[in-house]
Amino acid sequence: MPPTEQSPTKGFLQLRWPSPGFWLKAGACGIVGWSLLHGALSILPDPAPAAATPARPLVPPSARAAPAAPQAHLAGIPNLGSAALSTIDVIVARNDTLDHIFRRLKLNLADLASMRSLPKVREALDSLKPGDSLHLEHKDGALYALERRLNESEILKVSRDPQAGLKADVLVNPLETRMRTVRGVIDSSLFEAVAAAGAHDQTAVALADIFAWDVDFVLDVRPGDAFVVTYPEIYRDGTYVKDGPIMAAEFVNQGRDFKALRYTDPDGGSHYYTPDGKSLHKAFLRAPLEFTRVSSRFNSARYHPILNLIRAHKGVDYAAPMGTPVKAAGDGRVRFAGIKGGYGNVVEIEHSASVVTVYGHLSRFARGIHVGSHVTQGVVIAYVGMTGLATGPHLHYEYRVNGVFKNPQTVVLPGADPIEARWRDDFLAKTAPLLASLSAASGPMLVSR
Repeated sequence: MPPTEQSPTKGFLQLRWPSPGFWLKAGACGIVGWSLLHGALSILPDPAPAAATPARPLVPPSARAAPAAPQAHLAGIPNLGSAALSTIDVIVARNDTLDHIFRRLKLNLADLASMRSLPKVREALDSLKPGDSLHLEHKDGALYALERRLNESEILKVSRDPQAGLKADVLVNPLETRMRTVRGVIDSSLFEAVAAAGAHDQTAVALADIFAWDVDFVLDVRPGDAFVVTYPEIYRDGTYVKDGPIMAAEFVNQGRDFKALRYTDPDGGSHYYTPDGKSLHKAFLRAPLEFTRVSSRFNSARYHPILNLIRAHKGVDYAAPMGTPVKAAGDGRVRFAGIKGGYGNVVEIEHSASVVTVYGHLSRFARGIHVGSHVTQGVVIAYVGMTGLATGPHLHYEYRVNGVFKNPQTVVLPGADPIEARWRDDFLAKTAPLLASLSAASGPMLVSR
């Protein structure tokens, strides 16, 4: 019997019979819930039948195996286990030491001390240079491996032995030398001509260095100039490493033919000579910086771009990027390094034979350059700038003899001593094959066109 509806005046609740829509909704929800539950149950794996438990043999307690004792760590070596090593590749920075590197990477300093006590390791690792690379492997700061290339053919390898601790080995990769002779003709630049011949930039630089006393590669090189060069290419495991020193070279510059042969004397000194034994080395470089352009020549009546007047230009201006290294033209003693009027920052070097060379408009001086310091030919003394009366970055270079200004590009430079008489026969025998290699190179005869 359906409940009766209660009057509002007789209670707070009114009982009503649910509507037909309520029963329809409730039924639908029940069907959906049952479907979801059934689907979840259907994906559960069927329970596997219980396997029969084999009978456990009766073993007396005294015969049962004792649990394995943990392996002892020898010499305080931590157990690596299955954890992977952390690998770090380090490029040595300026003023870096191995101690600084270990502290920076939070590596065990006791391992460093142990490693440095190994034979020949201390010398190899205390001679770090900026740019050197180190490969390290460690686990929680404990060193497990270190590698450093000592030279083109040797690698120092430090590793951790489970029994003996750290040990060191030098791995040797023998180098292979392949002699090569190439020739080329200059169309625009020496670098491009050398590259077109199949050689590398370092050989182009070496070629310019050999003939730097006779040829100004800034000004004198012309299209049509030609070269032949014999040199070794060095390989390691079949991979090219670098070019070796030039053994023989010929350069034709505006019709002038220059030849150079490398000879190592019995005392171990290596120098370049002409085929008849004259030294190519001169007391002064023709130009004190590499591969730029001449922005102003030696001129007794040049119009000064800043002072707006006719004024003798008693040197040569070499335009070059800011910071280009400037080299000492010859051996000597620095007699002045500082600021001087229109020169700006300037270095003056006093040489033998009453010769003084001057380098002006510098941006800064090289380390160790000061009044009284001795310099050798080719050492960097300063860097190109535009201090003083300068409209752009360049080097102003002067060459004075007994106080008289000479044109650095045309002045006759004093030479070095020829091959010693006691070594002349040895020189001729050893350089004959090198001289022949220049003529044997394929291609037309060297002529300036």
